[in-house]
Amino acid sequence: MAIIENTVEYKDGDTVLEGFYAFDESLQRRPAVLISHAWVGRDSFVMDKARKIAELGYVGFALDIYGKGILGSSRDENAQLMQPFMADREKLQNRMKTALSTAKLLPWVDVTKVAAIGFCFGGLCVLDLARTGVDIKGVVSFHGLLGAPDNTKGNKIKAKILALHGRDDPMVPPELVLAFQKEMTQADADWQFVTYGSTVHAFTNHVANDPDFGTVYQADADRRSWLAMRNFFAEIFA
Repeated sequence: MAIIENTVEYKDGDTVLEGFYAFDESLQRRPAVLISHAWVGRDSFVMDKARKIAELGYVGFALDIYGKGILGSSRDENAQLMQPFMADREKLQNRMKTALSTAKLLPWVDVTKVAAIGFCFGGLCVLDLARTGVDIKGVVSFHGLLGAPDNTKGNKIKAKILALHGRDDPMVPPELVLAFQKEMTQADADWQFVTYGSTVHAFTNHVANDPDFGTVYQADADRRSWLAMRNFFAEIFA
């Protein structure tokens, strides 16, 4: 198996974006998995996830929300980069749709079998993509933000939903979890919600080590959530 990787530029309006993709060159057309980054931007973390997705036999496409080469270097910078998209969810959703269209243009992709995963802010991004009603197979949110936008109520969610959540995540308290589950039910979504005990935010990130901020890596939750994702893909791509 030889994993090929490269970048591709694409645009949303006047904003130049840069996606990173990886795939196993020995395979023919195969499913694609979009990977949406956390609040820092399209960094090495999601690039590594794209490589791991490629090893599973899919095309991994690490998308870009902020713009080519834009990465935050501190909590304040990250928050400043994320905030415009939290304030304008339609803008966020359009950027996600642009990434989806770009990934479908890759010649190795089976356009009938596309999913998306996201981490933290990226979890919210893929959930918002599903909330628009796009016709993709499924989305997976890893310790994602769950708050609903105000422009998708009444949409039928076609993508299957898997949300993977730390029980003690201070950024997503229990009342938001209940509101999300109610939202998914009212949208007639096929949804699953998995909660990991004694686990906070960013549990898949090896460098997350800030208990006061509520971000701590948790090896068991990391391993179990990746396995849950793999099983989910085996179902939706069958």
